[in-house]
Amino acid sequence: MIKRLDWYIIRKFLVTFFMSILFLAVIIIIFDISEKIDDFVRMEVPLREIAFNYYLNFVPYFINMYAPMFVFLTVIFFTSKMTQDSEVVAMLSSGISYHRLVRPYIIAAAVIAIISLFGGMYVLPPANAVRVDFEQKYNRWRKVKMGHDMHYKLEDDRFVYFESFSAYNNTAYNFTLEDLSGGRMNSKLTAESAQYDTVSGRWKLRNYFIRDYDEGLNDHIRTGRQLDTVISMTREDFFRNRYTIQQLNQRELNQLIETQIMRGDASVNMSLIEKHNRFSMPVSAFILTIIGLSLCTKKKRGGMGWNLAAGTALGFSYILFMQFSEMFVVTDTLPAQVAVWMPNALYAIIAVVLYIKAPK
Repeated sequence: MIKRLDWYIIRKFLVTFFMSILFLAVIIIIFDISEKIDDFVRMEVPLREIAFNYYLNFVPYFINMYAPMFVFLTVIFFTSKMTQDSEVVAMLSSGISYHRLVRPYIIAAAVIAIISLFGGMYVLPPANAVRVDFEQKYNRWRKVKMGHDMHYKLEDDRFVYFESFSAYNNTAYNFTLEDLSGGRMNSKLTAESAQYDTVSGRWKLRNYFIRDYDEGLNDHIRTGRQLDTVISMTREDFFRNRYTIQQLNQRELNQLIETQIMRGDASVNMSLIEKHNRFSMPVSAFILTIIGLSLCTKKKRGGMGWNLAAGTALGFSYILFMQFSEMFVVTDTLPAQVAVWMPNALYAIIAVVLYIKAPK
């Protein structure tokens, strides 16, 4: 049963957190506008699009990225103030155990974790889609990527290879499609180029050459100048990056991961990082809350200043560690589930040690 003391701490926690987030949002907008105002004026971007298509979706993305640090700083700030005002001493002296004091902190952290989890799965993806579309629309100097030496496995034991793919004209060059269903080579199609039609979703092959094999391994050759065909692959499959993956909700992300694993697509690492980040960041709210509480329930000669300095350092180190651990996934050094959860595991150990020592 939640007592009046619990509501007091929960209210302080959540109000301080959301006020700090609001302050951060204002700072983000001010600095970002000062940096991009010349580009907005030069490109004559409508004010409505800047406000509602960009900043309304950019601020939640940025806040979600640094939410763990702000949970940490929030706990340190208001707990240090309660400690300096002897509120914590009064609570413990009245017979409340240290473990009982932790309960409202965990409840408040759970509220933030649920918001972060639901937002990361279903709210931020459509917001990211609008933001990325805005950035691509008004970034005239954005480089058009080209893919090289790409291999894909389709869902029906067919394999695709092409030497290069140009986003300028949606064309794959030196295209090859092999049918290996039944455990043997059934046919092999090669074409000088294969252009993807974004309207019909079909591929137009030019100067193609098809070799069909029967059970006796006798081949039958067909050639032609142009052939339209359907392949379960689109141009978006070649250029998925962190920004496009962030536009997918949880169901779409899981489907993409299954497809990428089946195809042997190396970019599955980015999808796995995004998937595990959506779960690891809400969990970090509990870990960082325990660390912040354990650091601030004892009066120190330096007062709040020392606590805030230590909290800022630990908060930034956690975010830096999260970014650094993702490099282990990109380089195939560690599986995504290990690398992404490694910062939480390390800081959970720190939280347990500090929590055991705090009552003493």
